[in-house]
Amino acid sequence: MIAISSNNVVLPDGVGAYTIFIENGKIVDIQANPVHDSNIDYRDYGDWVIMPGVIDPHVHINEPGRTEWEGFETGTTAAIAGGVTTLVDMPLNSSPVTITVKDFEDKLAAAQQKMQMNCGFWGGLVPGNDPHLKGLVEKGVLGFKAFLTHSGIDEFPNVTEADLRKAYEEIKGSNLPILAHCELVSGDYGQELAAEPTNYAAYLKSRPRKWENDAVRLMLKLAEEYNHPTHIVHLSSIDCLDEIRAAKKRGVPITVETCPH
Repeated sequence: MIAISSNNVVLPDGVGAYTIFIENGKIVDIQANPVHDSNIDYRDYGDWVIMPGVIDPHVHINEPGRTEWEGFETGTTAAIAGGVTTLVDMPLNSSPVTITVKDFEDKLAAAQQKMQMNCGFWGGLVPGNDPHLKGLVEKGVLGFKAFLTHSGIDEFPNVTEADLRKAYEEIKGSNLPILAHCELVSGDYGQELAAEPTNYAAYLKSRPRKWENDAVRLMLKLAEEYNHPTHIVHLSSIDCLDEIRAAKKRGVPITVETCPH
């Protein structure tokens, strides 16, 4: 057994001086009393903070295929150095993208002996890969990421409402969420940006919040219709918050994140 203590242990009810007892890699007890048992491997960390590890469910590792951008070894090492102990890897930016069982197996093979922490994986949802979704569910992906506008990666095209409906039908009963990058492109707002490519205000105008609002409303509609867990990634438009709150109160299985980074 190992015991670690600190004057700044973060617990659900506050921060204080505690000793944490760990056996076979699991916390078995937390006490306010110091350790006096010579049979226990005791480590006192003084005023250092001891807290639960951070879970980051939105990470792009890019391996295999674009490892020079970031790979499992460097990505997980940097994350754990910053207090992240679990991450979930996104299905795009790697090559191949993770949209079939074979792609997922390639990614798992690429990650062998390189990860410094716990790691889960999202599967990808693109037009035409609905026959592969059940196989990915069986392989252990945690859910499916989709883009409603161009992802920036040509191998990972955006889905339509029809594609999303096929996906909801395919993974019905799995309880695995569909994650959506919410932008539905309509109209041309890029004229100013084309004229001034380094103008940040022009860039913001080129991606109007209407695109995001329209896409969020589509996902709210589908989540309610299919009664299936649905997640809005990196929300940036405040306009949708009241509609999301109202949907949650109605029991719609919807969740939403903003990006702290």
